[in-house]
Amino acid sequence: MKSLALALLLFSAAPALADDYFLYAGSYTDPPSTAKGIYAWRFSPDTDTLTPLGLAAPTINPAYVTATPDGKYLYAVNWQTPDADKGADTVSAFSIDRKTGKLTFLNKAPAGGALPNQVIVAPGARAVVVTDYSFTFKDNNVEQNNSAFTALPILADGKLGAPFFRDHHDGPALSPKQVNGAHTHGVIFSKDGRYAFVAELGLDRVYTYRFDPSKPSFAPFDPPYINTSAGAGPRRLQLSPNGKFLYVNHETDSKVSVFAVDGGHLSEVQQISTLPPDFNGRNTTAEIALDAQGRHLYVSNRGDDSVIVYDVDPAKGTLTFDQRAPALGKSPRNILIDPSGNYLFAANQTSNNIAVFKRDVSSGHLTPTGQSLEVGQPGSLTFIKAQ
Repeated sequence: MKSLALALLLFSAAPALADDYFLYAGSYTDPPSTAKGIYAWRFSPDTDTLTPLGLAAPTINPAYVTATPDGKYLYAVNWQTPDADKGADTVSAFSIDRKTGKLTFLNKAPAGGALPNQVIVAPGARAVVVTDYSFTFKDNNVEQNNSAFTALPILADGKLGAPFFRDHHDGPALSPKQVNGAHTHGVIFSKDGRYAFVAELGLDRVYTYRFDPSKPSFAPFDPPYINTSAGAGPRRLQLSPNGKFLYVNHETDSKVSVFAVDGGHLSEVQQISTLPPDFNGRNTTAEIALDAQGRHLYVSNRGDDSVIVYDVDPAKGTLTFDQRAPALGKSPRNILIDPSGNYLFAANQTSNNIAVFKRDVSSGHLTPTGQSLEVGQPGSLTFIKAQ
C-alpha cells in the first residue's frame, strides 16, 4: 500500500510540460520479479529528461501494453491470471489521465487463449486484436492447445467486450525447436487497414486476414497463410511506410525475412541473419522496429544481447547489416523508437532495466545515453503524448 500511495503522490506532483510524452512499461510480476504491474515515466525528448512516475497501475503480468491513437485508453495483456488454469487469460483496459499519466482500471475481458503476448488497436479504433501464445491444458482429460488470434470490441467508454472473432491455428509443431503446436505471436495491419498479418511461431507461417473496420469483422484470406522456412519461428512484424514490404523477425533461427506485399499476398524476397558470423551461443530474437522514414530496421537478440541495425533499400525493401549495438542488459525483449525518432529504448527483461540510446536519424546508429531505467522484468513499452 505504501508503494502505491507513493506512486499516486508522484503522479499528483508531476508538472505538465509541453511536448512531453508518457513512457509506459509492462512487466512480468511473477517471482522472482519484484514488479507489480505497469510503470510510467515522463519523457522530454528535447532535454533528454526522464522523470519516474512509479507504478501507474497494479496488474498481473502485463507482458504487452498499447494505447488508442487519441491517447485516451491503454490496453494490457495479462499472463497466467487466476483463469489461466481454465485455458484462458485476460486483457485489461485502463483510461489515461494525459495530464498526470495516471491509469484507471476499467475492466478486463477474455483474451481468447492463454499467454497473450501482444495486443494492438485495430484501424478505426473499434477493436483490439490479441495474439495468444498458448499452453497445453486438459479439458475433460483431453489435451488442448489454446493458441489463437482474437479480436475484442472497444466499447464507447473504452472498456473491452467479449471476443467477437477467434481463430485457432491448429496443427502439430512444424518448427523443430517448438512444442505443443501453434504459438501465435505477432500481428500488424496493412497500411490501408484492409488486412491483418499474423506471425505463427510454432507452425512457421504468416497468416493473412481480411479486415472490415466499419463492422468490424475478420475473415481468412485465400490462401490463409504463407509458409516461412522450416525452423524460422516467425515472431513479430513491421511494415514499410509505403506498405510494400513486410519485415518479420525469426525467433528460432535468428534471421529476418523480407516479404513483398501485394494486397493480402506475400512473397519472400530476402532472409538475413541477426548474428555475427563467429557467434556460437544460444540466441533467440525478440522484437523488431522500423523508423518512420523506413530507412533503418532494428532487431533485438536475446543471447547475443544486442540490437542489430540494418539499412533499408526503399525501392527493393532489402536489408544490409550496419551496426551491432550491445543492449546494455540481458534479454532485450522489447525495443521501441520514441515519437521524436531521436531515441531507442531497449527493455532488458532478465537484467531488470530499460536502456536508453541516442539514435542518429541519418545513419540509424545507436549510442548509449548512459541512462538506464530500473524496473523488474520489463516486457514492453509504449508512448503517449502528454497534455
